[in-house]
Amino acid sequence: MPVATTPPHRHAPERSPARPRGARRFVHRLLTLAAAVAVGAGMLTAPAYAEPSVDEIEAQIDKQWERLEPTIEQHNKVRAQLKTNKKKSEELQKKIEPLSLETELAMNRVGDLASRYYISGPPQDLGALLVSTKPGTLAEQLTILDRLAAQERKQVEGVLEVRARYDREKQKLDTLIATQEKQTKELAEKKKEINSEIKRLQASIPKTVVSSPGCPTITGVVSAAARTAIRTACAQVGDPYVWGATGPNAFDCSGLTQFAYRAAGISLTHFTGAQWNEGRAIPRSEARPGDLVFFFSDLHHVGLYLGKDMMVHAPRAGKPVQVASINHMPIAGFRRPG
Repeated sequence: MPVATTPPHRHAPERSPARPRGARRFVHRLLTLAAAVAVGAGMLTAPAYAEPSVDEIEAQIDKQWERLEPTIEQHNKVRAQLKTNKKKSEELQKKIEPLSLETELAMNRVGDLASRYYISGPPQDLGALLVSTKPGTLAEQLTILDRLAAQERKQVEGVLEVRARYDREKQKLDTLIATQEKQTKELAEKKKEINSEIKRLQASIPKTVVSSPGCPTITGVVSAAARTAIRTACAQVGDPYVWGATGPNAFDCSGLTQFAYRAAGISLTHFTGAQWNEGRAIPRSEARPGDLVFFFSDLHHVGLYLGKDMMVHAPRAGKPVQVASINHMPIAGFRRPG
């Protein structure tokens, strides 16, 4: 009896072990994260737009002003020429008017003479001469009449010639005036356009920046009161120091700070010791433009801080209000009014 044998074992194709579903999700998230990091890296390397700095804005304003100032001067030049030419034209017109009247009167005289001869014939004295037996007398009278006619003609021609010369001169001036008036209008439009651009640039300067004659451009001015006080104090640069003076044309040190903050609606006493107590104590590391900076242990001097270790102050007799470093005197501390 044949013995049954087991069929030879057939191996199925090898398969990779199945990944759990959670592992697939993890790989997908990892790939997504890697893509996001790559995109982010690309974004970081792209140049970011930066707002122009105050110095860059000021440079743009200077560039626009370089365009504006020649336009202003050209405008002034044309206006001055226009004024002169209009005056010349008016003077010529005054000369032309009597010449026109004189010409008209002379022409009327000639016309009256011709009309009278045409209607009534020669006058009686001329008729008498025509029948006179004294030809010498008639010749003399005819000569006189010829001379009278020639003088009349000469007078008219002379007046017309002068008037024509004035007319030509005035026409040239009128043409020039029209051209200059057009130039004035065009220059005024150009000036308006450039001025508008300068105002736009000035408006783009942050409110925390104070630009005032007499002081450097100051940044980081936070409060409106400080901005007003800084502008007011800087406007006094050059005014003399006078003991006990509080403005508007002379100051002592506490008089200047009192005057500056009065313009901002903040009342300070005209005395350094009182001003020290009327402000809030600020450490030097936190001092900002508009704060008051006091000096010496007895607080006998005060200035208006501008930042970057600079201040505007009224130093002493013989020295006017000026911008100076705060490091030339021993600093007692900073106070913030308001």
